[in-house]
Amino acid sequence: MAIKFNVREIGKPGDLNAPKKFYARPIHSGEITLEELSADISHSSSITQSDVYAVLQSLIREIPRNISRGYIVRLGDMGSFRLAAKSVGFELEEDVNSSSITNAKLLFHAGKQIRDIMQRLTFKKNGS
Repeated sequence: MAIKFNVREIGKPGDLNAPKKFYARPIHSGEITLEELSADISHSSSITQSDVYAVLQSLIREIPRNISRGYIVRLGDMGSFRLAAKSVGFELEEDVNSSSITNAKLLFHAGKQIRDIMQRLTFKKNGS
């Protein structure tokens, strides 16, 4: 099944005089909650929904805990999470310190199975 998308006209941030361009943006069908996801997983396995939910909650707790300890968290074929940071640049190494870091974020790198599925996605313009 093709994923629907719409078209949005977007300008360049910070430059009100720059010409706007048109971009494709996927249309989301909604959300799936952790409870719904755990129910779906339990229906396709012999594990109860509450056990699946407990494992997913533990995963939510453990990923940031291990990231904060400096680890890359690898989840097999699913992929991995790692920390990335933006920093102010300096001419001299000794000028760099922890306050040089301006933004930290969590990056997810999809595993091969997920990447392969993403490569096979098809799209259909909404209304077509």
